Amino acid sequence: MEFTFIPFALVLLASIFQGSFGLGMKFMAPLKWEAWWLVHATVAMLLIPLVWAIMVVPNLFDVIAEAPSDAILQGMFFGALWGVGGIMFGKSIPYIGISLTYGIVMGVCAAAGSLIPFFLIDNAANLPAFPYVIGGVLFMLVGVAFTAYAGIQRDKITQKEGETKIDLKTGLIIAVLSGLLSAALSVGFDKGKSIGAIAETAGALTRNSSLAIWVVVLWGGFLVNAGYAIFLLFKNNTWSSFGVAHSQKAYMWAIIASVLWFGALGIYGQGATLMGAMGSVIGWPILLGVSLIVGNLWAYLNKEWEGAGKASSYLLVGLFILIVATIILGYANSVN
Repeated sequence: MEFTFIPFALVLLASIFQGSFGLGMKFMAPLKWEAWWLVHATVAMLLIPLVWAIMVVPNLFDVIAEAPSDAILQGMFFGALWGVGGIMFGKSIPYIGISLTYGIVMGVCAAAGSLIPFFLIDNAANLPAFPYVIGGVLFMLVGVAFTAYAGIQRDKITQKEGETKIDLKTGLIIAVLSGLLSAALSVGFDKGKSIGAIAETAGALTRNSSLAIWVVVLWGGFLVNAGYAIFLLFKNNTWSSFGVAHSQKAYMWAIIASVLWFGALGIYGQGATLMGAMGSVIGWPILLGVSLIVGNLWAYLNKEWEGAGKASSYLLVGLFILIVATIILGYANSVN
């Protein structure tokens, strides 16, 4: 029973980190987005994973060198796809708004990131956990839909007339593609399990073997994110933003957001690894669903839902459904 609870608790803790890292993005000024993002990507996707992995995985670079080349390449490839998905997320917002974009991307990402690894398992449909996984993911989608709808209704109340021009068709296409590509992070982690197995053979604890996987997967993610930020720095001629006055707070929050962001992935990886073969299947939608709850709680505390009226009721229904989905998925791990 303890073994079942510990990985579940780790994923819940990771969700708190994941739902909180976005707070740092409220404090980008006076840095330009691309300057802030390059700092964040470098610290979150390159430095922290590497330092943490070196601390807990003996002979990390030997482990990576010994790993099968297909695990390395597939891990980096899916990490890069995730990076493209993140860029498309930002491109979708001007078309359909942040609430609808966030809802679609979170829903598609949670479902695809769970079900793709699940159906790669031999005889998946006959596993005892099958109905609970499917039911939990469906509940998660419904919960995300309610929270997205609540956000749309809130935006209608708080939005000034003529502020945003909606292009639903284009925005939906980009958002769905973003969700599918963002799910590649979960698939990349699943594809890199052989790297974790070698790390464990080298002396790493089972839960810490996941850090070796993240180092490789996030190399791909870093190349895309840093590359896009550098492209914008050249395009917008904003390199001078790095030296702008009174930017200490922005740098500090870039680092805090980085710690929270990879703290989420690092702890999630530990929990998912302890869950065994079903780790990515069950842990991924829990991570995204609970982080959505945490993110909305932060928004509520920041008074972003003040005056939202009936939209707040839809939000509460959505959050309740997400909690139910989390319980179902947690139970799925115990019956598998």
